[in-house]
Amino acid sequence: MKISTKGRYALRMLADLAIHQDEGFVSLHDIAERQSISKKYLEQIVPMLTKAGILRTNRGNKGGYMLADKPETLSVGDILRATEGSLAPVACLEFEPNECERRDECFTLYIWEGLYKTLTEYLDGISLRDIVDRIGNNSGDYCI
Repeated sequence: MKISTKGRYALRMLADLAIHQDEGFVSLHDIAERQSISKKYLEQIVPMLTKAGILRTNRGNKGGYMLADKPETLSVGDILRATEGSLAPVACLEFEPNECERRDECFTLYIWEGLYKTLTEYLDGISLRDIVDRIGNNSGDYCI
């Protein structure tokens, strides 16, 4: 599995919003500038995060973006699923129940199930709060 730029930039964007959550709605321009990410690229990520209920948007003079929930309730797994789709390492594990016609005789299925379980437990066990806490008390100059 390879995480795309979309997933990585979404994590950076949301961590930035978590750090600046006390400021209310934050402009995409400010996030893009702090994170050295193209504003146009972030504009492509925003709809995915909004649709997943991770991001709140506000238009107008005081418009911008903010987290829809507390950073401790948003996991890296949630964010990556919103931007990357399924985290399943093989197609047959993308849906529950596994409807692959070979599932009962597949002698490698346990490998993919184990990988999927390990991956999801790890990514779902890290919250945006964990990322922010790890960054520490920097003055805003940071890189994720």
